[in-house]
Amino acid sequence: MDSKKTKTILKSTRNRVQVFRRLFESNANILILINPDPDAMASALAMKRLLWKHVYRMTIARTKEIKRLDNLAMVELLKIPMVEFETTDPESFSHRVLVDSQPHHFEMLESLTFDAIIDHHPHEKTSKASYIDIRPKYGANSTILTEYLRAGGITPSMKLATALLYGIKTDTADFERSGIEDDINQFHYLLQYANMNLLKKIEKAELRPGELDYFAAAIKNRVVTDEVIYTHMGKVPNADICVQVADFFFKVLGIGWIFVSGVYEDMVIIIIRNDGYRKDAGKVASRSFGDIGSAGGHRGAARAEIPLDMLKQKGIRGHGSSLEDFIKKRLEPFL
Repeated sequence: MDSKKTKTILKSTRNRVQVFRRLFESNANILILINPDPDAMASALAMKRLLWKHVYRMTIARTKEIKRLDNLAMVELLKIPMVEFETTDPESFSHRVLVDSQPHHFEMLESLTFDAIIDHHPHEKTSKASYIDIRPKYGANSTILTEYLRAGGITPSMKLATALLYGIKTDTADFERSGIEDDINQFHYLLQYANMNLLKKIEKAELRPGELDYFAAAIKNRVVTDEVIYTHMGKVPNADICVQVADFFFKVLGIGWIFVSGVYEDMVIIIIRNDGYRKDAGKVASRSFGDIGSAGGHRGAARAEIPLDMLKQKGIRGHGSSLEDFIKKRLEPFL
């Protein structure tokens, strides 16, 4: 990017940062809410740094337990402080901020009001706050927060830069799935401050030995039609194993669509991936499952979550063939 364009972006973002900071008094006690994937955790860390010395206290609360090994490694190696959302009283905080997500993504958040929402997912009309910065074209929310830090004259620490770099890497799939020029520019900026050895340690922590059995089952149960792979995994130990299997199948030559489903606790998880060429995974997720659960995402990657209770009302019980047949019928145009 040429220096003139960079200065223009920084000037525009500098105004945003000023408006954003004015939302909070010096005695503000802020709850930062996230769905704890790498991009969200990095964004929350950047938020804390952005408001450091401007407010009294900040707490990062995660909406669910972290089970993926790489995400656990990120928390441990980068010392990311978080509490469970269930252990907090949201109303006891003077302000609430949502990053890398919107209220409709989680039922538990829909009843809350927010002072600020900073996100890069498609803008839902019901998402309301005093301050909103939603940029669906951006590949990662970490890119937005990096721009905020730079506009605020803040140089990220080694750990913060490593977190933001990893956030951009994961949400853009190393720029194979998404990303625009802004993502690339902030990625290159962060490289000079990040610890690449720490980053490698985080990235390599992916699988437990026992999880290989789920990969074996997914491969055995796969259905391949033309350029599509679908597999149903039944009950899984965590939702992220479905994501890992989908990303694994994405490496298969000649495959344009991947659909992976599984059941974690009381929720059916459906992960969708595609090669991004004249396709929109987010729209497919919404059209196929939006009427019975939460569904959406980006052009190349999307997710749907359906409560088992909702399916029981339709006469679908269990985790096996009847559920698989139901999902297949919903995805019939592709299978």
